[in-house]
Amino acid sequence: MSSLSRELVFLILQFLDEEKFKETVHKLEQESGFFFNMKHFEDQVQAGEWDEVERYLCGFTKVEDNRYSMKIFFEIRKQKYLEALDRQDRAKAVEILVKDLKVFASFNEELFKEITQLLTLDNFRQNEQLSKYGDTKSARGIMLIELKKLIEANPLFRDKLTFPSFKASRLRTLINQSLNWQHQLCKNPRSNPDIKTLFTDHACGPTNGARPPPPTNNPLVGPIPKAGAFPPIGSHNPFQPVVSPSPGAIAGWMSSTNPPLPHAAMAAGPPSLVQSSTAGGNVAAFLKHQRTPTGVTGMDYQSGDSEHLMKRIRTGQSDEVSFSGVAHAPNVYSQDDLPKSVVRTITQGSSVMSMDFHPQQQTVLLVGTNVGDISLWEVGSREKLVHKQFKVWDISACSMPLQTALLKDATISVNRCVWGPDGLILGVAFSKHIVQIYTFNPTGELRQHLEIDAHIGGVNDVAFAHPNKQLCIVTCGDDKTIKVWDAQTGRRMYIFEGHEAPVYSVCPHYKENIQFIFSTAIDGKIKAWLYDCLGSRVDYDAPGHWCTMMAYSADGTRLFSCGTSKEGESHLVEWNESEGAIKRTYSGFRKRSLGVVQFDTTRNRFLAAGDEFQIKFWDMDSTNILTAVEAEGGLPASPRLRFNKEGSLLAVTTSDNGIKILANNDGLHLTRMLDSRSMDGHRGPSEPINSKPLIVNALGPAVNVSAAMSASLERPDRIQSAVSINNLANMDNSRLVDVKPKISDDLEKIKSWKIPDIVDQSQLKALRLPDPVTAGKVVRLIYTNSGLALLALISNAVHKLWKWQRSERNPQGKSSAYVVPQLWQPTNGTLMTNDTSDNNPPEESAACIALSKNDSYVMSASGGKVSLFNMMTFKVMTTFMPPPPAATFLAFHPQDNNIIAIGMEDSTIQIYNVRVDEVARFSITLRIAHSRQQVKTKLKGHQKRVTGLAFSQSLNCLVSSGADAQLCVWNIDGWEKRKSRFIQTPAGRSSPLVGDTKVQFHNDQAHLLVVHESQIGVYDSKLECLRSWSPKDSVAAPISSAIYSCDSMLVYAGFCDGGVGVFDADSLRLRCRISPSAYIPPCIGGVYPFVIAAHPSEPNQIALGMSDGAVHVIEPIDAAAAAETKWGGGQPQPPQDNGASLPLPPSNSSNPSHSGQPTG
Repeated sequence: MSSLSRELVFLILQFLDEEKFKETVHKLEQESGFFFNMKHFEDQVQAGEWDEVERYLCGFTKVEDNRYSMKIFFEIRKQKYLEALDRQDRAKAVEILVKDLKVFASFNEELFKEITQLLTLDNFRQNEQLSKYGDTKSARGIMLIELKKLIEANPLFRDKLTFPSFKASRLRTLINQSLNWQHQLCKNPRSNPDIKTLFTDHACGPTNGARPPPPTNNPLVGPIPKAGAFPPIGSHNPFQPVVSPSPGAIAGWMSSTNPPLPHAAMAAGPPSLVQSSTAGGNVAAFLKHQRTPTGVTGMDYQSGDSEHLMKRIRTGQSDEVSFSGVAHAPNVYSQDDLPKSVVRTITQGSSVMSMDFHPQQQTVLLVGTNVGDISLWEVGSREKLVHKQFKVWDISACSMPLQTALLKDATISVNRCVWGPDGLILGVAFSKHIVQIYTFNPTGELRQHLEIDAHIGGVNDVAFAHPNKQLCIVTCGDDKTIKVWDAQTGRRMYIFEGHEAPVYSVCPHYKENIQFIFSTAIDGKIKAWLYDCLGSRVDYDAPGHWCTMMAYSADGTRLFSCGTSKEGESHLVEWNESEGAIKRTYSGFRKRSLGVVQFDTTRNRFLAAGDEFQIKFWDMDSTNILTAVEAEGGLPASPRLRFNKEGSLLAVTTSDNGIKILANNDGLHLTRMLDSRSMDGHRGPSEPINSKPLIVNALGPAVNVSAAMSASLERPDRIQSAVSINNLANMDNSRLVDVKPKISDDLEKIKSWKIPDIVDQSQLKALRLPDPVTAGKVVRLIYTNSGLALLALISNAVHKLWKWQRSERNPQGKSSAYVVPQLWQPTNGTLMTNDTSDNNPPEESAACIALSKNDSYVMSASGGKVSLFNMMTFKVMTTFMPPPPAATFLAFHPQDNNIIAIGMEDSTIQIYNVRVDEVARFSITLRIAHSRQQVKTKLKGHQKRVTGLAFSQSLNCLVSSGADAQLCVWNIDGWEKRKSRFIQTPAGRSSPLVGDTKVQFHNDQAHLLVVHESQIGVYDSKLECLRSWSPKDSVAAPISSAIYSCDSMLVYAGFCDGGVGVFDADSLRLRCRISPSAYIPPCIGGVYPFVIAAHPSEPNQIALGMSDGAVHVIEPIDAAAAAETKWGGGQPQPPQDNGASLPLPPSNSSNPSHSGQPTG
């Protein structure tokens, strides 16, 4: 059912409730399954109406749906059974036992027997567990408390426990609005229309006299003519009267001859999205939630143009006529018009958060970063014209909340930077409170103009507008407001309140002489505002109901929006302005985008969006994707992008903190011309070249958001800092941050491994990390999400952290085998040491580790309690889950970082919820005692300890592996087991296999890497082995560890003889073998890589945790230089087909994984 149909059900429910049709209300609730009325449910339980209770529940869930549902039905039927016994109605009790409770016997036979034995007792309270059972009323009350907890925890009731908020009598209001619009379309409207039926459209009959002239009021503030309003109608209660707007008011949107407005506004929107204001008590109610009939854009009886429009409407003109009456001719173009060729690569040095090209100087690019810096680049000559580090210009003028925020955490990010319409001014919105405005002169100089303490929390967007022909600044923020400021003085002119969540973006625009602002919030609400402080004119839901941006085509006639839902579903749509509805939806997005997709428009022809490590293009008139380019690779999951005003250049962010400039033929000619000028000594910004006056897209570039998806309602982060909208990292893009060296020219490529056998230290770059004390072996090794540090867990339960420092040689502080990192410790000398068990020394225990998405915390265990450490101070924040059994593997839930799957020594899996500090152990435990015990379950399917866990969000499953060489697939929603199987036994090996088995999902979230000492294999979602490789011949040593590279193009495997193999991920062809002599000193023997870590963004760099406690980082020789092939790409060794050999689909590096390396 569509979202509008769903909303219609809620409107009907409200209507029935207001009309006191109570039984019908609850029947519709049950049959639709949209809203679970907890109050009705409680009343029925307290009344003991057990048949009605179960009938109502069955509209939302069945006994067998999941563990929560089973427990709910069990508690109800058990109570019904006990009440029958208490009444001494044994016949009824037996009936309940046989018909209702027997179904649970298969899950707990002993419990069913115990319940049956209650029949033999004179009073069931003689049973010890039921000795405290009181009277029926109190027992029902106690049970209700338990049932409410179960219902709230049951995923099937998610989003069904709260009735949506909207005004009373909403359905009646909509009907009256419809009648008003129908009356406006009448050829001969009467002053007092007679409405006799709702079954047919209203039309006034012809009259003999002439039509009376309409009032000639001010288009926005004129009085409401009584003649246009319908009398109240209704069979039970009168409909709320909704007055009709004056014809003159509607004409204000259509006619360019209207007088200027007292408070003009800067925004352009569909007539039903933004309506003019009128005086009168019910005006605000009328203006909200309006829908214009198809093709109707308004009427003005005094305008010849409006009469012409009315004739077109009456003759059935297409509803795709634009607001201004301009029909969109099909675009005539070739794909050569798209900027697809990489012509420049620029290194910014820190993560780019926002970009905007100068409106006249087509090659001047404004850039804002995650550390608060802004830069101006002349992209033609690759020259950085200006660089401004963040600083507060006047701290004494700042509010106390801002001073406190800066004192608590000085980190700050640019959320948005944008040019003014004439290119003489620019605005920068920051992640804490403030907006800074600079003036720009033709010599390339930026001068401080205004610093505005604009919002409490982050300022999420900034734009420029021209209400009343006065340049203004429009901002929005975490404080749920939109504000308008005088661009000359910084004085606040307007504040718009009405959003119920932080405001994510603003889009000022204008139509004819009407100016307005669209705004979107992180709850998915779209509102529109005139510059009159009378409240929002619309309240619509954006597709996806989360982070959405809006933008107009260059000519201002077509409105588009792009956004991503919390589940990662992206939506790019065009809006039908005449109806306030979606006109077309563009296809081609990844099913689960790993970031908030950014977009831009150009030339009134094309749309572009960053998705799947690519730039995707659409023709505005076609919903199918036109083409996609990878820009020679190196893009993040959801790259930010921005066209210049001519559409000849496209700036795209890269994962190594840089920007690529793509060009079409015109752009190529432009950059070459500027390049030759720079060689002739031209150092200032380019003159306006190939530029012409454009209607400035006030939206500017799409707001840039770090991508990450959880199930929480919070917002995506823009930078990892403790500021509201910027901190709630729901989609983890941090692992995609690339720290590759600077690439100064588009001809340079990344060198990778191309020698099939590497036996000498001169053939690669290897670095043994400094460590004065090596003891035991490295049992877990993981890069931080930023890729700037390495964390190792040693078998003695001690953690070690190496950080690469920023230096002249390494300005980005990136991890590299060419720079020696620092073994880092807090100044107090604290060691990060796990809790251990007296009965099981850490050297003999299975160790596990998992890192939080923002690198702030690490969760770890070494046979004792699970410990949570602060990565900055090394302090233990908390411990939990004391053994036995001990934890053996850790994995975070992909949609909720508060939920952790924990593999156990006793072969079970426990789901730990950090937020409520409880463990849901997944085996059904049906208790007959009335208490507040939590539902306890246990994921039990393995025969030996759990050694691997991997989540797939797209498959909605958890895959586990164990020391029994078995794989199990579990459904995330109800935690039921979908399937299990033992991995294949290679030829020549005894069956069944035993030994630790690890699992990791490919970036496509559909294929699974399975690692055992006897093999590495790739399995599909049905646990069918597609390809496997086993050690033999020249590579015969057992496998100690294996992992995907960050792009899932390669598999790195360590062997117990000290060697490392590099495999093609699709075919498992051995591309390259690294001999131990290439990285281990000759004086050290008998050691091997016990664990391998893959860099989260550099596919050719790996770290090896050794059996002697050492850690090595290895990468190709001269990794920053040019080369095209991958590891062993020059002379691949023949593949070894040791198992299933079904063909795999080609690996697509544009599908990011949720983590570049598995936790453990």
